[in-house]
Amino acid sequence: MSEYGSTRFGRVLTAMATAMDSNGEVDYDRTVDLARWLVENGTEALIVTGTTGEAPTLTDEEKISIWEAVSSSVTVPVIAGSGSNDTRHSVHMSKKAAEVGASALLVVTPYYNRPPQSGLLAHFEAVARVTDLPVIIYDIPVRTGRKVESETLLELISRCPNVVALKDAAGDPGGTSKLLPRLPSYFELYSGDDGLTLPLLAIGAVGVIGVATHWAAFGYQEMISSFIAGNEVLAQRINEALIPSVDFESTIDAPNPMPVKVLLNELGLEVGETRLPLGIAPDHLKKQARDVFIRTNSALSKLGVRVAKPRKEIRG
Repeated sequence: MSEYGSTRFGRVLTAMATAMDSNGEVDYDRTVDLARWLVENGTEALIVTGTTGEAPTLTDEEKISIWEAVSSSVTVPVIAGSGSNDTRHSVHMSKKAAEVGASALLVVTPYYNRPPQSGLLAHFEAVARVTDLPVIIYDIPVRTGRKVESETLLELISRCPNVVALKDAAGDPGGTSKLLPRLPSYFELYSGDDGLTLPLLAIGAVGVIGVATHWAAFGYQEMISSFIAGNEVLAQRINEALIPSVDFESTIDAPNPMPVKVLLNELGLEVGETRLPLGIAPDHLKKQARDVFIRTNSALSKLGVRVAKPRKEIRG
């Protein structure tokens, strides 16, 4: 595992939302505006067109245009969510991401078709071999129906040196702790579950690819920095302050990225609604979003942590 002193992409990465206009079309100007605002407010790298970016509902042309627009507008790494459950399509889109300036690729486990481990290995290898870009593997079995087993990942890394990181949303820190000592020194583990960031740091993760980082990136920065510095008590207190945001970011009646977009709209970022099949957010979410933002900022401020600056005044 990488030493705490350096990371390839940074420690706090945001899986950013995609802005839509009133007709449900991608608003590229506001997507770029959001990307810049996120960087100003603590994000060190951006994951674009991931789940939070509504990748399942975006066309190939929209994805490519988003990658190009964001990559040309910020100075931090822009990591393109180029994977799908179709290997040839993933290869094609990964090539396109490299052509339009992406810094790296996020490649999710093929979903729904539930391939065997041999199929997962062949899929990831096919994508990694068509590009020189760094590749982050995204393991999220709750969405995909398949776990990337340790032996599969280790074999992939041995074959493809540009596979350099894992977004771990498997929800099994114990299993991950057994994997970490077997990874090469350059390979980096990121928490893919905001609520498990501190536990994963404790076993060797270098940072988080987050959702609540849209509005609480400084909190995650300080939590990680405190942990690395040996101030576990402060890290625990910051983690407690972030719990309301973690609980808010996705629920049964308002799955991610619906709450994210509501909160961003309340902050004045104007990112619109989510496309169907998610659709229009329930009415109660606006007040809840404001309350979560105020509560999180208040708790972080009391701990001496910087907070995000909204575009407009927020009242509970």
